[in-house]
Amino acid sequence: MNAGLLLLRLVVGLLVAGHGVQKVSFHLGGRGLAGGTEEFRGDGFRGGMLTALTAGGSQIGSGLLLALGLLTPLSAAGTMGVMCVALTVKWPHGLWVQNDGFEYPFVLITSGAVLSATGPGRWSLDAALGLLPWPSWWLPAAVVAGVGGGLATRLALHRR
Repeated sequence: MNAGLLLLRLVVGLLVAGHGVQKVSFHLGGRGLAGGTEEFRGDGFRGGMLTALTAGGSQIGSGLLLALGLLTPLSAAGTMGVMCVALTVKWPHGLWVQNDGFEYPFVLITSGAVLSATGPGRWSLDAALGLLPWPSWWLPAAVVAGVGGGLATRLALHRR
């Protein structure tokens, strides 16, 4: 089980962090901060560069913390939040990614929820620091904070 949780944390966390790197730099196929700003404006968001920096920083931070298994419920909530915003952008296209749908963000949101429910496993910084086990109430708290935060961000920053 610990090997599976480690693999899940590394894949999901590093993909989310890499997604953030793309928003703010030319690394990993990104178009730089100007490209990230343009992407958010094209998706109907206010805030320009600050929005791109905040989103990119949130993705990098929550993704790296999730990969390390550090403060797992909080990092999972951050991952769920940023991917919830992405899901709302993709929602009009339907589920499937072939149609630019929300399939991929939905899988990452669900993975964050799973890691909130199971914890990061023994091979994590949470375990090394003696923070485990996380209480079971962290799952609903992380889902509410993550999804609620993502939806609040969408409402606050998206142009009508």
